[in-house]
Amino acid sequence: MKKLIPLVLVLVGLGIVAASFVPPRNATDFNLLGFGRLPVVVNGRVKPLDTVARTTLLVFQSSQNIPTPDGKKLTPDAWLLDVVFNGPKADTYQHFEINHPDVLALFGLRSDEGRGGRRFSFQQIEKNISELQRQAKLVEPVESALRTPFQKAVVQLYANVGLYFRLKGSLVAPDHKDFLAELLAFQKNVAAGVDAVRAKQAGKPHDAALAEQMMETGGRFSRMSELAYLLAVPPDEGESNTSGWKKVGESLLDSFQSGRVPSSAMVYAGLARTWRAGQAKEFNELLGLYQAQLDKGFATTLKKSGAEVRFNAANPFYTAMVLYVLAFLVAVISWLKWPAELGRSAFWLVTFAWLLTTAGIVMRMWLEGRPPVTNLYSSALFVGWVAVAACLVLEYFYRNAIGTVAAGLVGFGTLLIAYYLALDGDTLEMMRAVLDSNFWLATHVVTVTAGYGATFLAGFLALIYVSRGLFTTSLDKATADTLNRMVYGIVCFATLFSLIGTVLGGIWADQSWGRFWGWDPKENGALLIVIWNAIILHARWGGLAKARGIMALAVFGNIVTAWSWFGVNMLGVGLHSYGFMDSAFFWLVAFAASQLVFIALACVPLEKWRSFRTTTAA
Repeated sequence: MKKLIPLVLVLVGLGIVAASFVPPRNATDFNLLGFGRLPVVVNGRVKPLDTVARTTLLVFQSSQNIPTPDGKKLTPDAWLLDVVFNGPKADTYQHFEINHPDVLALFGLRSDEGRGGRRFSFQQIEKNISELQRQAKLVEPVESALRTPFQKAVVQLYANVGLYFRLKGSLVAPDHKDFLAELLAFQKNVAAGVDAVRAKQAGKPHDAALAEQMMETGGRFSRMSELAYLLAVPPDEGESNTSGWKKVGESLLDSFQSGRVPSSAMVYAGLARTWRAGQAKEFNELLGLYQAQLDKGFATTLKKSGAEVRFNAANPFYTAMVLYVLAFLVAVISWLKWPAELGRSAFWLVTFAWLLTTAGIVMRMWLEGRPPVTNLYSSALFVGWVAVAACLVLEYFYRNAIGTVAAGLVGFGTLLIAYYLALDGDTLEMMRAVLDSNFWLATHVVTVTAGYGATFLAGFLALIYVSRGLFTTSLDKATADTLNRMVYGIVCFATLFSLIGTVLGGIWADQSWGRFWGWDPKENGALLIVIWNAIILHARWGGLAKARGIMALAVFGNIVTAWSWFGVNMLGVGLHSYGFMDSAFFWLVAFAASQLVFIALACVPLEKWRSFRTTTAA
C-alpha cells in the first residue's frame, strides 16, 4: 500500500490539473463562448467580453456565480448578454453586494430579502437611486481615509450602479424596444434627414418631421456615447493600437457624416434582437458572420481574445491553490507516517502547482506584453512563485518535507492574496506612464519582488521551526540544524536580491523623477528589508543570537516585508501610494499580530519546548 500511495496522489494531482484544461462548452443553444471572445477596449486595453463580464461580477459581488430568480445558474457571458441586450431582465438579478445595515435602510430593505443576505437586484434599489446619489455627493468632499464605513459603502455601491448603467448603454440604446429596426430606419433616411436638418438650421424649406426625428436620433446616439463603458467598434484600418476603437454611440454619430451605419453597430443591434427573442440559430449565424469579418483585419486580436477566454475558464491559479493545500496536508502527515512515500508525493504535488502557476504567469505576460510583475496582483503571484521555486530546490536536496510544507503555506497564502486583489477589477491593467518601461519592470521590479519572496520564505521556515519545536517532539537535532541552514541560505539570497533591487529602483527613480533617493515611504520600506536581513546575518555571524533568536528575527522579517509590500501603499503619501484599503489594513494588522505571537513563542524558556530532550540546537 505504501508503494501505491505516491502513484495515487500523483494521479490525483494530474487529474486536478487536467480537469482545469478541459475546454468549456456552451451551457445553452446560444454560442455564449463565441460572444465572450468578441474584443472590446476598456481602460486602454483590448480584452474579450468574457473578461469584462467576469471582472465586473467580481467588483459587484466578489463572485462570478449568478443565479436567476427562478434558481437557474448563469455563466458570466450569459449575465453580460442580459445586461447589455435585455436590461429589464438583468434588473432582476441580485448582483449588488450591500453589507452595511444603514445602506440597506436607505432602500428600505432587510438582509433576508437579498441573496445570501447581502446581494440585491437593481429592481430592489431602483426606487431610491436618487437618495443614493445624494448621499454619494455628500461624501465626495471627504477624504477617503476619513470616510466612515457607511460613507465608503455608499461610494462603492454608487460606483457599481454607475458601472451597471454604463454597461447597459454600451452596445445598444438601454431603453430600446428593437434597436435594429431603429438603425435600419435611420440608415434609410440618414441622407435625407441630414439635408432636412441643415435646411432647418439655414432657415430654408424642409421636412420638419424628418428633421425633428434626425435631431432626436442624434441626441439618442450622443447619450449612448457619453454613457458607454465599452469601445466596441474597431477601426477601419485594421489592427493598430487601441486609439482607433470607438464607442457604438460615437460611431453612430459619425454616420451623420458618412451616411453609413457601421456594421459593428448593426451586428450588436441584431444580436440584441435575436437574444431577446430567444432565436439561438439566428444569433449564432450573425455572430459567426461578424467573427469572420473581424478575422480579416483583426486575426491577432481575435487570437489573443480567444486565448484569454480559455485562460479565464482554466483558472490555473485556483487549481494551484487546491494543489498547494493538498501538498501541505500530505507533507505534514509525512512527518507522522510514511515519510519517504508521502514526502515524495507532496513534492510532486507542489511541482504540479508551481508549473501551473508558471504557465499562468507566462500566459499573463503574453497577453499583457509585459514582464511578470506590473501591479500588486502580479507581485503576489510572483512572490509566491519565487518562494515555492526556492522550496522545491530545498526539498530536492534535503528531502525532509520541510520545503513542501513551506511551499504549501506560501503558495496558498500568496495566491489567496492575489484572489482578493482581483476583486478590484481587471488585473491586466495598463501601466501608469512613469512605470511604462519593460526594462525596469524586468530588472528592478522582478529583482526586488524576488527579495520579498525570499524574505517571506525565511520567515515561514522559521515558523515551522518554532511550531515543531514547541508543539511537537519532531524537532530533533538534525532537523533543527537543517532548518537553521535553510533560513541562513535564504536570508543571504534575500539580502542580495533586496539590495540589488533597491539600488536598481534608485537608478529608475533618477531617470523618472530626477533624484536617486527621496525617502519616499516605498523606498524606505525596501531599505528596511535590506537592513533587517543584514541584521539577521550580522547577529548570526557575530554570535549575538543562537538558533531560536535567528528564527525570531526571521519571523519579524515577515512583518517588515508585509509592511514594505502593502503597508506603505496605504499611507496616502509618496509617489507609490495606491490608496487606503480597509480589508487589506485589517489583515495586515492581523498578520503582524500573529507573527508577534510566534516571536513570543520562540522566546519561551527552553525547558518548555517539547523537543528539549531530543535536541540542543534550540
